[in-house]
Amino acid sequence: MSHSVVNLAEKALRIQDTWSPRVVAQMNDVQFKLVRVEGPFVWHAHDDTDEAFLVLEGALEIELPGSSVQLGPGELFVVPRGTRHRPVAHAPCLLMLVEPRGVVNTGDTGGEKTAENDRWI
Repeated sequence: MSHSVVNLAEKALRIQDTWSPRVVAQMNDVQFKLVRVEGPFVWHAHDDTDEAFLVLEGALEIELPGSSVQLGPGELFVVPRGTRHRPVAHAPCLLMLVEPRGVVNTGDTGGEKTAENDRWI
């Protein structure tokens, strides 16, 4: 069994693209992903899973039907499965996403912002 520490700051420095999550660790079938974001994402939902957003740097707004949630560094929000949502970063932001392996970042919407899945950094 291999024991290794994941240095999030070091991993984050290696990420240049926005809206393209990179896996940094996996526990059972749950992946921990770092992603740089800026601007609005697409409205989407994940019918089969919840999705956790943890802000590491910057601020994130998660738009929901009829409301929105504001997150700052160290704050976590879980979007329940099947809930339409749209992340928006009004300035550069670094997030950790926690979700099952194989989840497509654009959910049921697809399109040009769909990132390649299971990319490790």
